[in-house]
Amino acid sequence: MKKVLIGRVLPDEVYVSLQGLDVMRRDETQPMSGEEMRAALRDYDGVMCTLGDQFSAEVFADVPDARCKVLANFGVGYNHIDVAAAKAAGITVTNTPGAVTDATADIAMTLMLMSARRAGEGERLVRSGAWRGWHPTQMLGMHLTGKSVGIVGMGRIGQAIARRCHFGFGMSVRYFGRNEKLLDFDAIFHSDLKDMAAHVDVLVTAVPGSPETHHLIDAEVMHAMRPHARLINIARGDVVEQAALVDALERGVIGGAGLDVYEFEPEVPQALRDLDNVALLPHMGTSTGEVRVDMGRMVVENLQSFLRGDVPPNPV
Repeated sequence: MKKVLIGRVLPDEVYVSLQGLDVMRRDETQPMSGEEMRAALRDYDGVMCTLGDQFSAEVFADVPDARCKVLANFGVGYNHIDVAAAKAAGITVTNTPGAVTDATADIAMTLMLMSARRAGEGERLVRSGAWRGWHPTQMLGMHLTGKSVGIVGMGRIGQAIARRCHFGFGMSVRYFGRNEKLLDFDAIFHSDLKDMAAHVDVLVTAVPGSPETHHLIDAEVMHAMRPHARLINIARGDVVEQAALVDALERGVIGGAGLDVYEFEPEVPQALRDLDNVALLPHMGTSTGEVRVDMGRMVVENLQSFLRGDVPPNPV
């Protein structure tokens, strides 16, 4: 019987689909330590890992004859795994695309509305007991309907965000990416990110984390944005240069931001937390019960398929 490690606590509904495997549950919410990752490679045939489990080239090198032959990542993003080093070690890496698309797009819209309409600031005002009632100039924000949105990365999630903006809010859509795409809605392609940033009211990141996208949104991009524009990051924290964002928000270079991810999470700098013109969420883009169960079942199917000798559904 194949032995697998489930490296993080999962919804109860997922475990029943692990029948036929010798399962070790690591019912923790925090990432695996370096020693735990090395032991996982050494002692198990397959491992479920997820965000924060830093399977680096060094970790793989320390276990030269790994028993583990499949790392089934819980999540679509896998920049915490050195995939090239894994493949060199004879280890297949899988992920869970598709299951996260709509939930992540929904959280982008949540942050867009929170930032544009100052919802976080308003909630804090009510909770503080300092609200003195409605008046005509109270907490004036930005009307989102009819504005323009720029999507950085027009993959599955980028397209889902764009459709919500276009069909739901009547927004004009622009996008930046490697290539122009055939879409089922009107959108303007930009090959220059700063040029797109200068033309939109909301800039939304929807790219995977990688060396190529590290600090893709830097001080130059923010300075190209309009003074009232909002920056929304639901991709990976280091896609946005965090120090430059804090500076841009403090000096009013941009109108506001909405963040679900952070460059050094779970650390969120005090300077960012002190600002009223940024909405902050705790990396909850896929945090619905249905989505997490679907993700877990995709992980299990990737494990089961590989361990019975088939090609897994979602290799990376």
